[in-house]
Amino acid sequence: MPRTISWFSCGAASAVATKLAIANADDVVVAYCKVKEEHPDNERFLKECEEWFGQEIVILENEKYDASIYTVFEKTKFIKTPHGAPCTRLLKKDVRKKFELPDDRQVFGYTIEEEHRLDRFIDANGDVDVWAILIERSLTKNDCLAMINEAGIKLPEMYKLGYRNNNCIGCVKGGMGYWNKIRQDFPDHYDRMAKIERQLGYTVLKDKDGAVYLDELQEGRGDYPSEYDIECGIFCHMAQDEYK
Repeated sequence: MPRTISWFSCGAASAVATKLAIANADDVVVAYCKVKEEHPDNERFLKECEEWFGQEIVILENEKYDASIYTVFEKTKFIKTPHGAPCTRLLKKDVRKKFELPDDRQVFGYTIEEEHRLDRFIDANGDVDVWAILIERSLTKNDCLAMINEAGIKLPEMYKLGYRNNNCIGCVKGGMGYWNKIRQDFPDHYDRMAKIERQLGYTVLKDKDGAVYLDELQEGRGDYPSEYDIECGIFCHMAQDEYK
């Protein structure tokens, strides 16, 4: 019998997608690609989600790169490229590809406002049987945040600090406002990325005039929202009925 794999990311959307998958399918494997630079509170969130799911999460990591974005940058000599970030490919995508089986059905935490991301994923991975369980139920990211809150699970610290996603501390895909927020909240992480930029001669940011190094970024550039409005609409209540 084919497996269903739910890819848990320590984000609210992937947690709700996993809970719904377990409620609606047999033989669900919950897998998590570990990256060292994620907030340490993620370990707490993962353990609480395991209790909510009623099963363990399989923790995967790319040992060749020590599960670290900085090891990836140092070994590949790149921070990001026009085709994406090497850390995503080596620490997430390659790990997933190694673990998956050809007939797996795979659950990802795409919310209704991310249908375009799902479309791009399907275009690039036509051989993957994707179960867009959140989009099927018209669930938004805010719905998922509220559902985690209602389940009595404390949201990951990155959400509480006002970040829209629970990514690494210092994601190379972030903009100027994001990085100025990282500088304020996590100065050590900001300085580490600034140093590796200079070491490799690549930047995570650019403007109309070209590359902008983090050690030259002016405070106040960019605009990153600092709070989230957690609310739960009709669709999340309908979905919650499936596992209550």
